[in-house]
Amino acid sequence: MALQRHILKKSLGEAKAKLCNYQNSLPLCGSLFSTVPSSSSAATVDGDASTRLPQLPPFDHSPRPYKGPRADEVFQKRKKFLGPSLFHYYQKPLNIVEGKMQYLFDENGRRYLDAFAGIVTVSCGHCHPEVLNAITEQSKVLQHTTTIYLHHAVADFAEALASKMPGNLKVVYFVNSGSEANELAMMMARLYTGNLDMISLRNAYHGGSSATIGLTALNTWKYPIPQGEIHHVVNPDPYRGVFGTDANLYAKDVQDHIDFGTSGKVAGFIAETIQGVGGAVELAPGYLKLVYDIVHKAGGVCIADEVQTGFGRTGSHYWGFETQGVIPDIVTMAKGIGNGLPLGAVVTTPEIASVLAQKILFNTFGGNPVCSAGGLAVLRVIDQEKRQAHCSDIGSHLLERLRALQQRHEIIGDVRGRGLMVGVELVTDRNEKTPAKAETAVLFEKLRELGVLVGKGGLHGNVFRIKPPMCFTRDDADFLVDALDYAISKL
Repeated sequence: MALQRHILKKSLGEAKAKLCNYQNSLPLCGSLFSTVPSSSSAATVDGDASTRLPQLPPFDHSPRPYKGPRADEVFQKRKKFLGPSLFHYYQKPLNIVEGKMQYLFDENGRRYLDAFAGIVTVSCGHCHPEVLNAITEQSKVLQHTTTIYLHHAVADFAEALASKMPGNLKVVYFVNSGSEANELAMMMARLYTGNLDMISLRNAYHGGSSATIGLTALNTWKYPIPQGEIHHVVNPDPYRGVFGTDANLYAKDVQDHIDFGTSGKVAGFIAETIQGVGGAVELAPGYLKLVYDIVHKAGGVCIADEVQTGFGRTGSHYWGFETQGVIPDIVTMAKGIGNGLPLGAVVTTPEIASVLAQKILFNTFGGNPVCSAGGLAVLRVIDQEKRQAHCSDIGSHLLERLRALQQRHEIIGDVRGRGLMVGVELVTDRNEKTPAKAETAVLFEKLRELGVLVGKGGLHGNVFRIKPPMCFTRDDADFLVDALDYAISKL
């Protein structure tokens, strides 16, 4: 860690020195990036996009005057009273006080393009009026009862969600998060099959609870605790994977794990179709179909983790697993299902669901009236506003522009993803694919100063995760790419 801090400090220092030299050639006062307006004229040096100061697209919303505590005070209180494991983005943490659709506002009223959507959680848009109205109206009459009583909201929501599922995936269990959903799915798999062994992919993230930490396969997220009977197979990563795009060789590794690392029988297999925390890695084409067949023959069930890829975000399909032409036995979801509400779900077949009837399974807040009303509104908005088709259209444009940028900048090693679930991996050497850790940290800060908030992912933190609210526009996409081009050009 000390070495990483030294490298980052050195890189930031060098970058600042370069910026100061460049700044002297511009008719601007103060810091080059901190003077970027949220929606006014840009300073143009010449016709090249990389030398024009990018500007946020116009947006008809004025944030309320903020009169609350300032960033320094909030940060000190957070450090004093919240757990030390919490991390924050940026050297000087942002105090975000308001959101509207695809934009966020800080304590000074400055507007930012939110290209990370609260870690791929805000699907419809910040404070979407229809979702807000559903939550508010339900809160006025009944906030909470639990499922020991009848209420139409949870039944209506379950019915609407089941209608979105293929095959016989018709039984819904509501929980509060993706970690809970994946933990419940794993328990279902073990109870239904009578087997213990679970298989997940290296580079996967399936949660941070004591059980799902075992499914997760990134050392930065794992504590040294027992992880149970879990096997992590080779990741079918087309960019970094040992077998490139050869799905058959990756699938053979799964078979080998079953043959040599288990009794020959397994409880289940779980995978994200596009790995989120792992850096927007889309699995090799055809992989899931091969692996599902192998797992079924070994007595296991197949679980699709749709926490980040679900609800039309990939553009081409409503669910990520559909991109691989498979139908899972269990599907888990969270994040975008509630547009920011603490909401998750597990959907499975009646046969698998029946195994839980042997005991009492109860979730106090799962499916409460407010979250159910909000979740149902999310499904309506996604359909009414045709957000899946929108993700396909805007995502294709974004990917096209990013790939053109890749041709201009050697530091961009890979551009990948679907719809509005995109990853940009930065490397110092394209042949060796050496992670550009320090450079990524510098660019991350520069993008923030330009008004763009992205995520970071991958084991080495060298992948920009671009996963905005699904109301993200073509102008937003252009601004994001122009800002990245501008920032890289100043390295």
